[in-house]
Amino acid sequence: MDYIVKNEKLVIQHIPGNGAWTYQLIIPNTKDIKGKWGELKVSGTIDDYEIKHKNLGPMKNSDKKMALNSDIRKSINKSGGDVVSVTLFLEKQNKINDTDEILECFRDAEVLEIFDKIDKSEQKLILMNIKKVATEDQKTEKILKAIVKLEKLKT
Repeated sequence: MDYIVKNEKLVIQHIPGNGAWTYQLIIPNTKDIKGKWGELKVSGTIDDYEIKHKNLGPMKNSDKKMALNSDIRKSINKSGGDVVSVTLFLEKQNKINDTDEILECFRDAEVLEIFDKIDKSEQKLILMNIKKVATEDQKTEKILKAIVKLEKLKT
């Protein structure tokens, strides 16, 4: 197994109001790993808590990031600013279709249930708005904006 990090001490980043990326880890030495949004999946552990099939978020000219949802944070009893021990390996890259990729991001951000409840025409509009962009950075931005919009529907 080829680890991208093994027993690495990382700080949980907290960026308020950043949707799925409010809590995240920046994974060192991943800048040169190639892959589009949704193609880079990792498994491993965070403080001995097993994670499977988590997306690495591509960053332009930077190391990749990984969102830490509330389930993970509660399980490890950690939050922004805390240090965690991280071991991750990159799973075999498989191409997936855009819709599955977007829905997986919504699932990671804990807004998929909200997305599923909105009108089908609104769902199509959100998906088309994300898919029509030219670059991965634009796609990431559109996904994050959609997540923030869906989070506002929670309340």
